[in-house]
Amino acid sequence: MRIATFNVDNLDLPPRSEISLDDRISILRPQLKRLRADILCLQEINGQHLAAGGPRTLLALDKLLEGTIYQSYARAVSASSPGGGVADVHNLVTLSRWPILNFQSIRNTLVPLLSYRPLTSIPPAAEPLKIAFERPILVADIEAASGRVVTVINVHYRAPIAAPVPGQKENASVWRSVSGWAEGYAIAAWKRTAQALETRLVIDGLLETDASRFLIVAGDFNAEDHETPLKILIGAEEDTGNGRLAERTLVVLDRSISEDRRFSVLYHGRAQMLDHILASWQSLAHFRGIEAHNETLADELISSAQVRKEPGSPHAPIVAEFDVP
Repeated sequence: MRIATFNVDNLDLPPRSEISLDDRISILRPQLKRLRADILCLQEINGQHLAAGGPRTLLALDKLLEGTIYQSYARAVSASSPGGGVADVHNLVTLSRWPILNFQSIRNTLVPLLSYRPLTSIPPAAEPLKIAFERPILVADIEAASGRVVTVINVHYRAPIAAPVPGQKENASVWRSVSGWAEGYAIAAWKRTAQALETRLVIDGLLETDASRFLIVAGDFNAEDHETPLKILIGAEEDTGNGRLAERTLVVLDRSISEDRRFSVLYHGRAQMLDHILASWQSLAHFRGIEAHNETLADELISSAQVRKEPGSPHAPIVAEFDVP
């Protein structure tokens, strides 16, 4: 069984996308085919309206998957709101060769909206603001060929880019003060950390009902494994101080990739592993290997400045292989 994750970077149609879908497909489709995934977690899949006022669809994704094994796969899609449909941007999609028994989107369900009164807003904030996560997590139960149920959690956490603070920006990229930027950056970090906490609460709830559950968490975490969001998810014994909780620990599978090959993003000359596949302790017995398809990655900062209409993704696909009895 091969489980993969890939942030395809704002898959969309013109005019919202400056790059033609055909150009993007010519780069992205071979990457998807190479994965040979049985379960594929995708991030940044944008929605499109087929008709004015009609529901959003995933037309760009449908076109990308044409002619691949994924075209006929079962599909779970994150919801824009409870009971809602496809979101405008950054949908999560989980594709499966096997039946998807059930799935749900979870956003500010176990972790309520953060209440915060900005310190640097202009004019000063009279009341606290309610701060919500931009994206949910997508939880799916999949029945593999053996009949074994695999739970897959698809995630895309907040990027480490400063969140808006009222009155503190001159334009989309220029801040009025260092304090304003610092507060915005702190808010973004809180969101990312709280998203990880909500994911960990979901994981603990699932393992509480079935400690032997085959559970995978995959996606774009916008954090490396030593940073706070991953530490919250891992729940290492040295952090909890309780060896009896070892079965609740998650294992970062990409740690088995050699150091010189272990990166999913290049940014300003720095190789970073921001995309991960984590597995529950009981799943580890079936783990056979993992690959990062990063041979063609360009530096995200340099590429955006020098390459006109870059059709690929700044993220590398990651795929892990298991034997499942």
